[in-house]
Amino acid sequence: MSKLQNKIALITGGTTGIGLATAKLFQQEGAQVIVTGQSVANVAAAQKELGDAALAVTADASKLAETTKLMEQIRAKYGRIDVLFANAGIGKFAPVEQVTEEMFDAQFNTNVKGLYFTVQKALPLMPDGSAILLNASVASKKGFANGSVYAATKAAVRSFGRTLTADLVGRRIRVNTISPGPIDTPILSKTGMPAEAIQQMKDGMAQSVALKRFGTADEIARAALFLLSDDASYVLGVELFVDGGLAEL
Repeated sequence: MSKLQNKIALITGGTTGIGLATAKLFQQEGAQVIVTGQSVANVAAAQKELGDAALAVTADASKLAETTKLMEQIRAKYGRIDVLFANAGIGKFAPVEQVTEEMFDAQFNTNVKGLYFTVQKALPLMPDGSAILLNASVASKKGFANGSVYAATKAAVRSFGRTLTADLVGRRIRVNTISPGPIDTPILSKTGMPAEAIQQMKDGMAQSVALKRFGTADEIARAALFLLSDDASYVLGVELFVDGGLAEL
C-alpha cells in the first residue's frame, strides 16, 4: 500500500530541488500534493511537471500575509493538511566582515520566522495524529566558514524541532527535523557567490564528506517520506542527518 495514500501534503519551497523531488515522491506514494515557491516561473514549471492533480501556489514564506492566504486557499480546496514539510529556505554566504543587515534579515525572515509561522498557521488545518517535518542543515552543527548567519538560522530550526514537539505531543502531532548535508540543488546558484567560488566550495565540501560526494535531492526525499509516513509512527523530536557522514565522521 502507498505510504501517503489519501494524505494532503503541503511542501513549502516545493518548486525546485529537494522540495520538488519530495513532491514527486509523495505523489507516487498517493498524496495530494501542494507546493509553494516565490518565483512565478518556477511555480508554473512545477505545476506543469507535477500535473493537474497537484496545486502549485506562489507564496513567499517570509511574508505572513501570503502564508495566511495560502492556508485559506488550502482550507477552501482541501479542508485539511495531513503532512507538512516546512522546506522553504534561502542561503547567503559571506565572511562575517561582509555580512549586511539585508543578508541577515532575509535569511532569518525566511528560514526562521517564515518556517515558524508556516507551522503555526497550518496547525488549525492539521488533524490530531498528523506529521510535520522541518528542514534544517548539517551547517547547524559544523563550523563552515562564510556561513555564520545561515548556520544560525538552521540551528533555530533544529531548536523548533524539539520545542514544537513538546507543544504538540498532546495532539499526537509528530514533529521531526531533517538535516541535509551538501546536496546538489539550484540553491547553490542563489547564494550570491561567484561561480568559481561556488565550485571551490562544492569541491571542498565533497572532500569533507565520508562518501566523497554531494547527495541528491531524491535521497533527501526518501528520508522525508520515512519521517512523514506511518513508518515513523514512534519517531518524534529527532534530527536525522542525511549527509553522507559529514556530521559524525
